[in-house]
Amino acid sequence: MAYDRDLEFVYRSPTKLIFRENAVKDAGIEVEELGCSRALIVTDKGIVDAGLVEPVEKALGKRHAGTYDKCIQDSGYDVVNKATEFARDKGADALISVGGGSVIDTAKGMAILLKEGGKLEDYEGVQMLSRPQTPHVVIPTTAGTGSEVTPSAVIKNRDRNIKMLIHDSHIMPNTAILDPVMTQGLPPMLTATTGMDVMTHAIEAIHAIIAEPIADYVAFGAIRLVVEYLPRCVENGDDLFARGQQQIAATAGGMAFANSQINIVHSLAHSAGGIFGVPHGLANSILLPHVILFILADCADRYVLVGEALGVYEKGMTGMEAGEAAANAIWEFTKKLGIPQRLRDAGVPEDGLESIADNALNDGVLPFSPKLIVDPEEVLQVYQNAW
Repeated sequence: MAYDRDLEFVYRSPTKLIFRENAVKDAGIEVEELGCSRALIVTDKGIVDAGLVEPVEKALGKRHAGTYDKCIQDSGYDVVNKATEFARDKGADALISVGGGSVIDTAKGMAILLKEGGKLEDYEGVQMLSRPQTPHVVIPTTAGTGSEVTPSAVIKNRDRNIKMLIHDSHIMPNTAILDPVMTQGLPPMLTATTGMDVMTHAIEAIHAIIAEPIADYVAFGAIRLVVEYLPRCVENGDDLFARGQQQIAATAGGMAFANSQINIVHSLAHSAGGIFGVPHGLANSILLPHVILFILADCADRYVLVGEALGVYEKGMTGMEAGEAAANAIWEFTKKLGIPQRLRDAGVPEDGLESIADNALNDGVLPFSPKLIVDPEEVLQVYQNAW
């Protein structure tokens, strides 16, 4: 794909990546390299019960300041505040998040409060910080969010019942340890839906209004890996080679959208998740093909690349044809993975569609959509099509 001569872009990817089986053994070395001596593990009880935290504690040795295991799905300001107080009491000078997106975003919020103080609400929005935050090492236990390499944290404000965005280059994790063994026990459905989060990140990175070449090709590679290896992960969770490829896809997807941005699919998914508790990956999976058809006329040229990545582009296809083929391919792919196809199957009531449509218009990443959207009726139509 060629780009205009007047193209300008900045690509940022400062996070150190370590990839190999049993790489968690390096956790203590990485903390030491960051100049820290008391690392607090941030996680949830399910991860602890699965035995995934113990090897990290062992690797930290004397540098282990403690473990906070009270993170929950859709982490909120209340959780971040309590966790930060726990970290202060332990004298932590570094954080190690062991978990999925909610755990990682909790730690990102903690990293801000430990350094800056105040309230997390003070840092909502884009680039509100002026200096690096508390050192943060990420050990993902899902292969989906890409949060280990992004400058974003999505944290729920329970008083307002919405998910709020903090987007700032200063909260990008210092180090990500990608260990396929840490994702080995992820159940099939969670494997499938977090994998579709990767697919959504990559496709949105390609059709975003600030898409750029490096992110395009990183996203392209992520899509190809998901198509080939996500079904293998779902079929056999002990296939560590496939698990590793899916981890690489997740991180690549995160690197892509960290530079060109997620947008409309995530705006709609954030709203459905914030109000009705739809798991993030599931919401993205259901909404993605409907959104593609909704925005296609405004970004058809971008869907040649998406169609190629999905393996459905045929020579001579127009962008519109490639986009339609992409949407149909995604439906077939998610059906084979056993993922629910409708919002009604995810717990969204029909009489709640208007409220999530109104709320989606206020989401922080919506402005990066290739289609300008100001009318909630347009968003409502997408939700109705997906219901």
